[in-house]
Amino acid sequence: MTFPRLIPILLGIVLAMPLSIMPLPTAPLSAAPLAKQLFGAEKSGSRQSPAAIGSYAKGCQAGAVQLPETGPTWQAMRLSRNRNWGQPETIDFIKDLSRFAAKQPGWNGLYIGDISQPRGGPMLSGHRSHQIGLDIDIWMLPTSRLNLSQRQRENISSISLRRASGAYVNANWSKAHHEIIRAAAKDRRTARIFVFPGAKVQMCKDAKGNRKWLRKVRPWWGHHYHFHVRLACPRGMRGCVDQNPPPRGDGCAEAQQWVDNILNPPPPKKADPNAPKPKPRREYVLADLPQQCASVLRSD
Repeated sequence: MTFPRLIPILLGIVLAMPLSIMPLPTAPLSAAPLAKQLFGAEKSGSRQSPAAIGSYAKGCQAGAVQLPETGPTWQAMRLSRNRNWGQPETIDFIKDLSRFAAKQPGWNGLYIGDISQPRGGPMLSGHRSHQIGLDIDIWMLPTSRLNLSQRQRENISSISLRRASGAYVNANWSKAHHEIIRAAAKDRRTARIFVFPGAKVQMCKDAKGNRKWLRKVRPWWGHHYHFHVRLACPRGMRGCVDQNPPPRGDGCAEAQQWVDNILNPPPPKKADPNAPKPKPRREYVLADLPQQCASVLRSD
């Protein structure tokens, strides 16, 4: 039998196949919607039990709680971003630390920047972390007013505390900054605090008594308009990937070395002309995140 005569026969066989066993086309991973688009579109938290799922830079959150826009000792900033959502432990931490901050001279509480999106996940802009509701950006600006309007919260800016590209603190640094960051670091819920190198060195110089809390305060690029608090995974929360323990010691020598490199940077290394060009970081799609994140998106 010739091939042309076989065509109608083969076509009939294919049409008679049950749909369940017919091969279905699958879209390539590159054609899938980006995870940041899916999570960035969510306006409210999921009606699920609270859970931080995955890691700080690759995950999502279920059952998130929204930090009220204004409280007795805090205000949430940049409300248009809708990033004032976190795990219940995170909201409790903010309330506790803001009450402590309100006792400092010139402070009535805290201005709170980004926490996480309503269901966490990658953000449309800005952070790589802040994905599981356990990261908090806290402004360095002393909180003199707690009656800012929504418009004012969009336009007001924090203040920078760095000098000489972050090697030193400037005149805006105060004892209150030291005390608030110290209180945050001493909290058992805190896993890590990120702040610019000069601030860490200054805190090392000023610290008295037990210095164990300093090991949680780590220097990092930026972080001079705000400091970043990262909480540990809540006890018993499976599926949450915890921050590695901080290095031993107070970390002061390492911070000073960072400052020395800022002041006297080593000569740049010559580029290897034969080295392959670094590949750009691929944006996450939903399949890259923990499986539970799909149910977080599907939930009411």
